[in-house]
Amino acid sequence: MESKGHKIVLGLGAVSGVASLYYCVFSENNKAFTSWTTGYNVNVSGLVKWDENWDHRSPKYTKNTRHILNEKDENVVNEERDTLKPKASRHLILIRHGQYNLQGLTDNERTLTKLGRLQAECTAKRLKELNLPYTIIIKSTMARAQETASIISQSLSQVPVKSCDLLREGAPIPPEPPLGKYRPQAYKFYQDGSRIEAAFRKYFHRADGSQLADTYTLLVCHANVIRYFVCRALQFPPEAWLRLSLNHASITWITITPGGRCVLRLLGDSGYMPPDLITTT
Repeated sequence: MESKGHKIVLGLGAVSGVASLYYCVFSENNKAFTSWTTGYNVNVSGLVKWDENWDHRSPKYTKNTRHILNEKDENVVNEERDTLKPKASRHLILIRHGQYNLQGLTDNERTLTKLGRLQAECTAKRLKELNLPYTIIIKSTMARAQETASIISQSLSQVPVKSCDLLREGAPIPPEPPLGKYRPQAYKFYQDGSRIEAAFRKYFHRADGSQLADTYTLLVCHANVIRYFVCRALQFPPEAWLRLSLNHASITWITITPGGRCVLRLLGDSGYMPPDLITTT
């Protein structure tokens, strides 16, 4: 921390595959900077390589091999690693909330519009038609996401539901390039970014070795959160999140394979809705 010149630097502690923000306060101007992007892992040809241990769960890196003295020790370590190898995939299906009342002054007033409820009903119908073995519905605690999830839950009544504060809307990271009037105060990136990154780490990881069947988790949340998740999962520069656009109540689907690969199956799909129901803002 440096007080001279009215400058303060706060760090979240960057680690491999984890974005951190530095919050710099100046006497006349506030700025938030990213200290990490996925471009750190570049080889001589300029190719950005995939970090296979992005979730820090790769069996290859979970066992300390310093004690290996002979072939017997090596066999023991390999057997232990085999028990940790995932055998199933994790499917994360991200749902943006429906259109909501932008005139609301508080979160409780920003409920779904009539159109937003129709959009959520279309998505609920689509999810039911897909007939996937959904594991759980996890919803943001903001009113528009809660209402959207409730409509979806009516069509998937057997699927358990829970709420999560980490999935609330926010400003995940300063976008590159900046866009129009979207210029939150630097402290918003500092506060929201760490929370949204925590949500990513909580829900995005390969399956445990004990998981024998694929899981299908529905996350009902917000556009900024989903766009950031997509960039992080695909190891794209997270600053690119604002270059993506998502329609209301759209479906984004990411599969994490047993080997740790992240596959984007759908991005903002809303083609199942009548054209007159499709909106973005």
